[in-house]
Amino acid sequence: MDRNNTPWPELPFEAWKTTLATLQLWTQIIGKVRLSLTPWINHSWQVPLYVSARGLGTSPIPFGREIVEVEFDFISHQLRARTSRGDERALALAQSVAEFYARVVDLLSGLGVSVAISPHPCELPAPLPFAEDRVHSAYDPEATHRFWRVLLQADRVLKLFRSGFLGKVSPVHFFWGSFDLAVTRFSGRRAPLHPGGIPHLSDAVTREAYSHEVSSAGFWPGGESFPRAAFYSYAWPEPPGFRDRPVTDGACYDTALGEFILPYDAVREARDPDLTLLDFLTRTYAAAADAGHWDRAALECALGVPGRVRPVN
Repeated sequence: MDRNNTPWPELPFEAWKTTLATLQLWTQIIGKVRLSLTPWINHSWQVPLYVSARGLGTSPIPFGREIVEVEFDFISHQLRARTSRGDERALALAQSVAEFYARVVDLLSGLGVSVAISPHPCELPAPLPFAEDRVHSAYDPEATHRFWRVLLQADRVLKLFRSGFLGKVSPVHFFWGSFDLAVTRFSGRRAPLHPGGIPHLSDAVTREAYSHEVSSAGFWPGGESFPRAAFYSYAWPEPPGFRDRPVTDGACYDTALGEFILPYDAVREARDPDLTLLDFLTRTYAAAADAGHWDRAALECALGVPGRVRPVN
């Protein structure tokens, strides 16, 4: 197999952290375009990006009576945009955040898409405005390609896990603010008001996102506060006893992060990575549901099978 297409490639944080920082800011610019043009959906489900066959894309965004789609192509390493009128434009992914911001504005304008976005990054400490950020300009194509290959596998397993829930459940989607791929299950009950306090994110947005009880899981490539890629799972509000429940070997509850963590390398190096990850997702959800007294019998079903209708008794 081509080493560039390894299903579960290595993704050491230190080796690509400068590229990661640049890429997160680029995705925020494109995510804010979607935010500015798309009607609000519960729990901010209108803003994420989605894993695609070539990278990360917005899915259709309305503008006037037409739509535009924007995609990070991590095979050709370009940003591509196309409209329902048949217009297409692209730009290379090798530039500073300030240059990228200016070129995205020009690219969209050239497609007839008029949009104004907030010029400030979200959920990051002491961020520079996009138009002034010439600090972040690193881009390692090979590392970014590996990151996308990890997202492909995580997306695939998270979607299988999602299929085993009858209740309200989010799509599997990529949040550009926190820079993670996530899926969230809901108990159906309201939650206490979230305290907010996430850096450079409106408390109103946070409180709307966590208005109901959740069990949320996903993949995060790491950050300065936790410098390693990992799968995570948490509950809001965290019910008593949740963090003490037994989960997958190699996973643990991180008190600083307030969530269960399974290092990506533990999945990558497992005999069956899919099964290891699915076990982690299942066990940590069960910990949240049992500790939180969810009506599991009414909310759960067997995992989906391609081409087979779910039986209803």
